Amino acid sequence: LALTSNDLVVRILSYPLWKLIHRLAYVAAIALFIHRGFGTHDDMLGSTLALFAPLLLLEILRVLRQMYNFLAGLVHHMRAEHPAFEGVRKFRVTRKEAECDDITSFYLEPVDGRKLKPFKPGQFLTYELEIPGHPEPVVRCYSLSDAPHPKHYRASIKRVPAPKDKPEVPPGLGSNFFHDHVNVGDLLNVRAPSGSFHLNPRGKNPVVLIGSGIGLTPVLSMLKAMADLGSKREVWFFYGVRNKGEAAMQKEMEAAIARLPNGQLRICHSQPHKESVQGTDYHFNQRVTMDLLKEALPHNRYDFYFCGPGPMMQNLAEGFEAWGIPPARIHFEEFGPSTVKRRDATPGAAASATIFFKRSGKKLLWDGRQNSLLQFAESHGLKLRFGCRGGGCGTCKVRLLKGEILYPTPPGADPGPQYVLTCQGLPKGDLELDA
Repeated sequence: LALTSNDLVVRILSYPLWKLIHRLAYVAAIALFIHRGFGTHDDMLGSTLALFAPLLLLEILRVLRQMYNFLAGLVHHMRAEHPAFEGVRKFRVTRKEAECDDITSFYLEPVDGRKLKPFKPGQFLTYELEIPGHPEPVVRCYSLSDAPHPKHYRASIKRVPAPKDKPEVPPGLGSNFFHDHVNVGDLLNVRAPSGSFHLNPRGKNPVVLIGSGIGLTPVLSMLKAMADLGSKREVWFFYGVRNKGEAAMQKEMEAAIARLPNGQLRICHSQPHKESVQGTDYHFNQRVTMDLLKEALPHNRYDFYFCGPGPMMQNLAEGFEAWGIPPARIHFEEFGPSTVKRRDATPGAAASATIFFKRSGKKLLWDGRQNSLLQFAESHGLKLRFGCRGGGCGTCKVRLLKGEILYPTPPGADPGPQYVLTCQGLPKGDLELDA
């Protein structure tokens, strides 16, 4: 037991093998105690108890530590369940740091100087941006990219250019505003962290984190939060980009993995630079795919968290299902066009309905192929307001004039009575919306 109760042995052995040997050692210790204390001489029980007293003390301390971790995790969860603050709060930009060719990190501190409550790693901030030429605040959501900190938030934002195949489409309004016009000392209107894509850093289940492109940010927050707690759980972190020029915060990943006794990091470059060295700058010359995960992972008994471009998200969502992963262990974040198509119809949602957008004066036929009313409206050329596209910020809510809607999963934001979150809502039948 002493030989297997240290981090060095865990690093040398694979985690599943270490766990097996450690459990067998417990079985052997119990058998020895019974044999020596009760199976030889009647007067051996006292000396056997004395012999096993150090082990008993260590076990008591281990149980007490587990109880402490459980209670601490419960308190952390209860604190994080409530919004860090109500409404909008003023934050000052204290650092602006380029992470790679097109990603910049912004460090934000509250103007009032009060400590920040811990958020759930993986959540995002919602900004109300005052952009010249826009009469109303432009609402945008960007994931937090760091572990919870009492003094500041960090958001890492990718500059979104115009699509290569559609140069007439304007570049991302919010991301370009941040990159070009938000500087150190500026004040921003920020809503509290929110979003349902998050991880409990105190959990025990083995976990696989997958980020590609700017989808790195929420899973990096999860990784660093676990590292800060010295988590003993088995953690695999996969990061995919085209090349080193697009790789952001790799040193942070490496430092976090080094603090996790059961952590593994795998970097994928689909188009590596000639000067990049495989094994040092990256591990695999390919994208993150199901085939790679099946080859690299020793088993599939993980909780999977992933975020990135639409094609990768779709490949992984379908691949995990085919691999036999229960839906409760599959977690992903959708943003912008990165929408995972549901393979099965949501129970209770209409297969056919008429959706009347009253302000736009359009009556459209719903055929059940879209994932939400927002996506349905956009596919017909209607422009509705949205922020996170994940039901967390409430920006997309519109008044429901007639009909009933349902949500595949409960949204994080409460739209209020007679309103619907279009980014998540599905029709039960014919609808009339004030949009």
